Amino acid sequence: MANIKSQKKRAITNLKKHNRRVGQISELKTAIKNVLKAIENKDYESAVSKLNHCNSLLDAAVSGKIKHANYASRQKSRLQVALNSIKA
Repeated sequence: MANIKSQKKRAITNLKKHNRRVGQISELKTAIKNVLKAIENKDYESAVSKLNHCNSLLDAAVSGKIKHANYASRQKSRLQVALNSIKA
């Protein structure tokens, strides 16, 4: 543990930031899995609403510098292609 007051504060703020980021990443992964599960069950209406929620989480992750923009666009494209496959 640090002895300097500013370093003690920095350790606490780093831990808070880490926990917040881990929570956002976990929420994003869960949203992606929920979309894939809805697509697997061929529930189009549910999949569309879950995809919209997932897309907003991906955009938030990019703006918060948690995930790279290419990752988000790749996931959006992958999920949309899967959704289009059950629509036809």
